[in-house]
Amino acid sequence: MFYQTTLPNQAKVLIAPTNSTKAATLLVMFKVGSRYEKKSKNGLAHFTEHMMFKGTKRRPTTLHIAKELDAIGADYNAFTSKEYTGYYIKAESSNLQLAADVLSDMLFNSQFNPTEIERERKVILEEINMYEDMPMALIEDLFDNLAYQGNPLAWDVAGSKRTVSNIKRADFDDFTGRFYQPSNMFISIAGAVDPNMVEGVVKKFFNKKNKNVRASRFKPVTIKQRRPQIYLKTKETEQIHLALGFTGNIHYQSNLFLPLQIANVVLGGNMSSRLFIAIRERQGLCYYIRSKINTYQDVGSWTIYSGLDASRLDLAVKLIMSELQRFKKRGITKKELTSAKEYLKGKVVLRLEDSANLAQWFAEYAMFRSKILTPTEIMKKLDRIKLSTVNQAINKVMKESRLNLAIIGPNRPVDNLYKFLKFN
Repeated sequence: MFYQTTLPNQAKVLIAPTNSTKAATLLVMFKVGSRYEKKSKNGLAHFTEHMMFKGTKRRPTTLHIAKELDAIGADYNAFTSKEYTGYYIKAESSNLQLAADVLSDMLFNSQFNPTEIERERKVILEEINMYEDMPMALIEDLFDNLAYQGNPLAWDVAGSKRTVSNIKRADFDDFTGRFYQPSNMFISIAGAVDPNMVEGVVKKFFNKKNKNVRASRFKPVTIKQRRPQIYLKTKETEQIHLALGFTGNIHYQSNLFLPLQIANVVLGGNMSSRLFIAIRERQGLCYYIRSKINTYQDVGSWTIYSGLDASRLDLAVKLIMSELQRFKKRGITKKELTSAKEYLKGKVVLRLEDSANLAQWFAEYAMFRSKILTPTEIMKKLDRIKLSTVNQAINKVMKESRLNLAIIGPNRPVDNLYKFLKFN
């Protein structure tokens, strides 16, 4: 059971009580991420997230905020993606009012002190350096850079060193003035809470007047790709990392979304998947191989990620493509359909044991879908999906013309790999 309401200032509120925990999570999300930015300000959404912890009038420094939350043993953090930014405090449920007080103060009253901006700028530049040294994480961004080139969705969430270095104090005021308004806010509370009490707390701390500033829209992706694409980012690494996948109509509300989640489990979603067995276990070609559905508001991708010895790249791409050809031609079996459904249902149950994950579930549904589905309703939808529906979805997305291959590793010719990126 969950409850939803809208505050007088247009902020959306989701409440998901559960008696399986003594904790509660307060999550506030804004429908804004890096794809809403201007090119010259790429990284501003992420920079803003960092600055929300740097002090308000009532709590002048990071230490004031941290001490207050540490005193109750709270978990607290924030995250920025390409389409949303979230802030959460998870604590023993009797401390929900304190959590709401602190979080609303941060979001509505942050000072953006110039000294703190310069200090945090250095932190973010080091964060960018850190990701440059983490090819397993960087390869996901590189795939988007290739697949969505020409659109803000291709930009990295953290921005570049150049853009982050040029963000000014006034940029934060402009950005929060447009996007950090109640009408663009989703407040989600999950855990050991009383809905009536929670609604009162939320109204007290989050019913700030809306400025009626119209938030900017993002630029939709128009896929013009007509043939496979390959991009190599040269980096002297011991291991080559690759991302090979398809872009397509896999947005949040697409009819392909759930069938492809089932197909993905079979292809590369776990340690009994086809790719894991064929490429890692039987061939010993890589340390890791996995596949994932990446979904946005207007588009998405189905992508395989792997790390392997640089000398075996050609063989790996050849064998992965052979598996994809068989997958597209034959689809999945009835037995695999049943197993994949049970796997997904099990993962939903495990994920939603935690109040933070439950809060994010409802916030994301409210933000990106026309109807909020509970975990139980999702499981019922999964049960109704037919084998033919899954196999049709596979064929709709696995198109040679939408293939992209991104690689991080030592400099080498890559044009010879095009001969493998084909469906016979």
